[in-house]
Amino acid sequence: MTAQVIILGSGGSGLTAAIAAHDAGADVWVFEKHDQIGGTTAWSGGMVWIPNNHHEDELDVVDSRDNALKYLMSLSHDMIPADLAEAFLDAGPAMIRHLEENGPVAFRSIPEFPDYHAEHPGGMINGGRSLDCPPYAFDKLGEWAERVTRSPYYPDPRYSIIDSPLGQAKPQPLSDEELERRASCDERGSGQALIGRLLKACLERGIEPVTGARAVELIHRDGRVTGVRVEKDGKKQDELADAVILATGGFEWDEQLKRAFLRGPMTHPVSIETNTGDGLKMAMRIGAKLGNMREAWWMPVHEVPREVVSTGVTLVAGQRSLPRSIMVNDKGKRFVNEAANYNAFGAAFHEQDVSSFDYANLPCWLIFDKGYVDAYGFGMKGGSAGEMPPQWVMRAGSLAGLAKNLGLPDGALEKTVSDWNAMVEKGRDADFARGEAAHDIWWGDPAHRNSPRATLGPISQGPFFAVEIKSGSLGTKGGPQTNRNAQVLNVDGDVIHGLYAAGNVMASAMGMTYGGPGGTIAPGMVFGFLAGQHAAGSPFFEE
Repeated sequence: MTAQVIILGSGGSGLTAAIAAHDAGADVWVFEKHDQIGGTTAWSGGMVWIPNNHHEDELDVVDSRDNALKYLMSLSHDMIPADLAEAFLDAGPAMIRHLEENGPVAFRSIPEFPDYHAEHPGGMINGGRSLDCPPYAFDKLGEWAERVTRSPYYPDPRYSIIDSPLGQAKPQPLSDEELERRASCDERGSGQALIGRLLKACLERGIEPVTGARAVELIHRDGRVTGVRVEKDGKKQDELADAVILATGGFEWDEQLKRAFLRGPMTHPVSIETNTGDGLKMAMRIGAKLGNMREAWWMPVHEVPREVVSTGVTLVAGQRSLPRSIMVNDKGKRFVNEAANYNAFGAAFHEQDVSSFDYANLPCWLIFDKGYVDAYGFGMKGGSAGEMPPQWVMRAGSLAGLAKNLGLPDGALEKTVSDWNAMVEKGRDADFARGEAAHDIWWGDPAHRNSPRATLGPISQGPFFAVEIKSGSLGTKGGPQTNRNAQVLNVDGDVIHGLYAAGNVMASAMGMTYGGPGGTIAPGMVFGFLAGQHAAGSPFFEE
């Protein structure tokens, strides 16, 4: 008897689940709450972090399952379930092969892109674990091309991460001819390429996502999920199935859920606004066991006018790593390695000053000088080297003037910058070890990729500038706990038959960490793959 499988959500997790379930013999339906396809995956850089993948052979890097497991567990802080880490590592390479061998999905290695904590045991300093998709011609999608949500953070869809200095060991800009060729067939990179290829694979299988369809309640009878109630065009309808796979994203756009569960402030999510915890709430109503609820994929952000970025915020990642910049709190002091990976920044924003009973490092500012602007431009909105920041950016002719504008204690900023410049002169950040990790150097100035000079530089040339940095996230990462086949567990640890979860709606197998570039999307797709296969009756892991 053919299994009937419903997937809720059309991001990377949901579409991968749909492909896996179909290829294992199931009849598949995909329901998407938004009126467009792709979720936050479509807004992303589109990378996936899959250790021990077969593309590593092309780079002559040496990797292994054991090394990858050692790496993940070294970052666990007792938050990563070993069985789920092993499931991710075992199924990840198989998922990549399956997608590539059965449709238009293709991946490629990003040479030398290091893991985010590459110096930990089992980490990869020379890269190999991060993959992205080659750009995909959206004219192959026909009318579906404009039904994929566009990214506000990667406004020119012709580019992939690998086309940028961040993704290249020796950066080479795209030629005008290549950009024109890509435009001629609506060829898109980054998360657009990943979603475009996954969507095409679904369409080739006769799976057409239903948009504007919000799941509101699981149908739960005799201890088993037998379908879902879906609301579309103001009407509710019961959709029956043998299995329901939750791939609805996190709860970062629900203020009550954030207040109830997150370990610290997260005021500025950068995900798609339909991530309001629908899947979490449905699972809670039928007794799902929750896990990892305090965690998110943390991301520092800066508020910008909406005519610059439609969401009103921009991601602050590589901008922090460039020379001639530091970050300070409201005491005018540095408090962190500014070049650290964005997820790790969550801990800095959540540190408490127990004397004042306040968050020690909020508010905070990124400070940079005219030399930074001359070399790199204003990274909060694009722009070329030498282009002055817009008028809404705080500035002053002196550090004392900037400190006064920001309300910092007298003399504090000048001393912090003086101490910083002295450390830069010696070539070492004695306070926070900025520039000593492979990640710091890679994300810094590509002209100095083999040296701490990639991220260490003096702040000495006025005028001086400041932008306030807020605590944001790419999405939350807590939800119903699952077993290694992505089956949701109840509060007693038993399987809720017929219910699966993948992506940011599930209790992440990554705990509080972020393995490397693509570390958000990859586990979602892997557990989507596992959910789809098991729901169709062909489990990857035998029970």
